[in-house]
Amino acid sequence: MSEAGGTAPGRRDTTLLFVTRSTRLFAYGFLSIVFVLYLAAIGLGGPAIGLLLGLTLLGDAGITLWITTRADRVGRRRMLLVGSALMVVGGVAFLLTRRPELLMLAAIVGVISPSGSEIGPFLSIEQAALSQLVSDRRRTGVFAWYNLAGSCATALGALAGGWLTHLVQRGGMTDVASYRMLIACYAAAGVVLATLFTRLSTAVETRPAATPGPGGSRFGLHRSQGVVARLSALFAMDAFAGGFILQSVMAYWFHARFGASTAAIGSLFFGANLLAAVSALLASRIAARIGLINTMVFTHLPSNVMLVLVPLMPTMTSAMGLLLARYAISQMDVPTRQSYTMAVVAPDERAAAAGVTAIARSLGAGVAPVIAGAFLLTGSGVPFFVAGGIKIAYDLLLYRAFRRTPAALDSA
Repeated sequence: MSEAGGTAPGRRDTTLLFVTRSTRLFAYGFLSIVFVLYLAAIGLGGPAIGLLLGLTLLGDAGITLWITTRADRVGRRRMLLVGSALMVVGGVAFLLTRRPELLMLAAIVGVISPSGSEIGPFLSIEQAALSQLVSDRRRTGVFAWYNLAGSCATALGALAGGWLTHLVQRGGMTDVASYRMLIACYAAAGVVLATLFTRLSTAVETRPAATPGPGGSRFGLHRSQGVVARLSALFAMDAFAGGFILQSVMAYWFHARFGASTAAIGSLFFGANLLAAVSALLASRIAARIGLINTMVFTHLPSNVMLVLVPLMPTMTSAMGLLLARYAISQMDVPTRQSYTMAVVAPDERAAAAGVTAIARSLGAGVAPVIAGAFLLTGSGVPFFVAGGIKIAYDLLLYRAFRRTPAALDSA
């Protein structure tokens, strides 16, 4: 593994990738606070919103498949620019029309994040590039800081979005107009991203292997098809559960259940994502002691028990408090999951492996809102119960499948 992260171009590219991550997650954070509120305000019902959220995530899966499986051959920088353009397209489309069928089409084609977390091809390609820019021994730590940067940006985006809409509404702007203002900012963020990606050097690119493995090449994978398939199936299960509790869905749930304002919701997810950011750093240290798989499971499992308990809380304060406690440990599996995936595949498969597992997650997450549509606007606790139960099952299955398969430098 190259120590490119120690060279001047490597350091500059690494810094740029942290900046693009932060820019993108800031935009995702503020959009997630108002996205379902906006859809409800323009007259869409629960089933229609559920379908649109599902199509958003399923469309992302198709886009991610097309882009990431070509990135290592066509060029990572080129594919990142394509993703940025689709982010602009998605934001502009939601500004130009309120017709449900056109919004559905925009959800499929554009890159829109209703979850406050990563969506689209960016994460997969950036993970592959970072893995090339730093050594194996530094990878988990770098991924932890990378996720910390994203979580802090999401937190700030949620806070800014929640309070900005609250303040302009108090100043006389209508709810719908305030939500549209943030959607316009989201589209502008795509332009900023494209500009930043043009500054990356050729150090982020990779040279494909001269010959594929014995099984041939499929979706950009050769030697690692089997392990990526198993991981993808499990990650899809986890994401299916997470699709019931997208950040935009939880934002609406607190509004419907307790009458929470956008300012209160923004403050909640500001704190939640800051806690997630800190936990990402702790995950790196824990993984150095007990391994990547153990860290993923032993931190994720108790957080999902807390998730089941959130709708049982009698007050908004207690529900928010428990959700914050969950966020303090629930995201420790993210950098460890990313590092484990990068560690068990060949260097020239990394963008494809990250893409395929991301696609699996998008497919899983995309189905859930369609099923949960009937509950989205009711304030029901059903999405929390379903999500928590499935996530607990995922943790147990992941541990059973991979506890005896440590990655190279698993404790590095």
